[in-house]
Amino acid sequence: MTTETDITSPARSNIPEMSVSELSGSLKRTLEETYGRIRVRGELSRVSIPGSGHMYSDLKDENSLINVVCWKGVLSKLSIRPEEGMEVVCTGRISTYPSRSNYQLIIEKMELAGEGALLKLLEDRKKKLAAEGLFAQELKKPLPFIPQTIGVITSPTGAVIRDIMHRLKDRFPRHVLVWPVLVQGEGAAEQIAKAIRGFDAIDPLLGKDLQTIGGVRRPDLLIVARGGGSLEDLMAFNEEVVVRAAAECRIPLISAVGHETDTTLIDYVSDRRAPTPTGAAEIAVPRRIDLLAQVMENGQRLMNASARIVSAHIERVENLSKRLGDPQRLVEMQNQKLDHLSHKLGSVFERQITQKSNAVGKLSSGLKDPAHMLAQKKHRLDMNEARMRSLFDSRLARARETLSVKTAGLRKPDFIMQKNRKELQYYETRLVQLKGKIIDPYEKRLREAGRMLESLSHQKVLERGFAVIRDADNNVITKPDSLYAGQGINLEFAGDKRIGAHIDGNLGGSRKDNLGGVTDKQSSSADHTTSGSAKATLPESSAKSGRKSATQTKTAQSKGSGNTGNNQGKLF
Repeated sequence: MTTETDITSPARSNIPEMSVSELSGSLKRTLEETYGRIRVRGELSRVSIPGSGHMYSDLKDENSLINVVCWKGVLSKLSIRPEEGMEVVCTGRISTYPSRSNYQLIIEKMELAGEGALLKLLEDRKKKLAAEGLFAQELKKPLPFIPQTIGVITSPTGAVIRDIMHRLKDRFPRHVLVWPVLVQGEGAAEQIAKAIRGFDAIDPLLGKDLQTIGGVRRPDLLIVARGGGSLEDLMAFNEEVVVRAAAECRIPLISAVGHETDTTLIDYVSDRRAPTPTGAAEIAVPRRIDLLAQVMENGQRLMNASARIVSAHIERVENLSKRLGDPQRLVEMQNQKLDHLSHKLGSVFERQITQKSNAVGKLSSGLKDPAHMLAQKKHRLDMNEARMRSLFDSRLARARETLSVKTAGLRKPDFIMQKNRKELQYYETRLVQLKGKIIDPYEKRLREAGRMLESLSHQKVLERGFAVIRDADNNVITKPDSLYAGQGINLEFAGDKRIGAHIDGNLGGSRKDNLGGVTDKQSSSADHTTSGSAKATLPESSAKSGRKSATQTKTAQSKGSGNTGNNQGKLF
């Protein structure tokens, strides 16, 4: 039995068909099951954190590259902040992104590795300096709009200084001072810090006229620049000495270290960060041609505005002048009006004079004769005077009569004085009798109190050979614990006499007195209650004159100290 086969029909296979989604899902499950938790070491590249908060990046080595993803929740919990070029060890799982058929590493944990350890060191240093407030935004100084002098700290042989000078020349030529330094290797950080402090230490008043004085003008702006390089090459700009020098600098500072993706600690403390050295030159000065164009534009706008204002005023004056009449006609009309008013004023004035004269005549006809009026007033005055005299005489007579009646009953002054004198003698006798009863007891008590006060006075104690020790503030010293070697003291003797002295020696050895007369044997008998000794030395000028008094005083104090155990006033 034969079977006919159509050679045009395709060969059938027993491999099941799968859709693209089924295949992508199968691959995803296979990878996630096989590489559910792995650790991969590599360098971060193309780090991107969009608005969603998730991080997308690449992890690469010398030959290969793998996409990595770190979700927002995990990224916020990482101990380090992922940055470009950071070598890390990532822990996570492999998954795929079916829409693009890409496999990727989902990061669950990230640690520094290799160069990353250096980055961790820098991160810790950054946190330390930030905690000290060196990166505070309020410390940033504004850059001058057009600096007169620019100080550049960089290598004098590299391309950086040529790029900066070239860009300054193109934009706005300025006077440039270059401080040559090493930009990498041993000693580079110290040279950079020294250069920053050196520019800052220049006197602002020195060398204002460079052509005549020959001095060095203090820069208005500093640029710290270096070309790109590895993290190790840029380490000089991450050193703490450089960061602190930049923070303390009073001159505005621009950092331009490495390429745009490179970040060093000096960038955080500088007043402005430039992506490249060329960018620093562009930030330092504006474009001169732009300023000239702006000035010309402003000048033209000012001229146009002035012309419009003048034109508007001219037009307004012309409009106002058209409303005015002929000045000659106005003057003629006013002259005619003045003549008419002058004529009218003359007639009115004459009429007023006539009316006033008539009114005065009428008033004068009604007035009385002044002589007659004066005679009447004088007659009335004489009558009033006569009445007043009569009234005064009658009142004076009555007053005299009353006075004579009252004086008849008064006693003689001699009788009153004699009576008062007898009363005074009586009271005087009584006071003398009471004096012994009232005043004498108080006088007795006062005398007794005076004798007791005199016996208790410290002056009596000083007269018996004692002395009072006072410190420099005139406070009484009562304990030897308050004395110390080299202390200045004052010795008060009887009669308010004082001598200055000072303590010579320490309070821990055997006592020896320079005041003269007291031996170690005598001192030991008076020292059984003290734990230390000191030596009081009088000044040369006063030691001779007061040696005998000081010796007697010291001996008396030593005896008193041995009996009572009190160290007040001792000189040892």
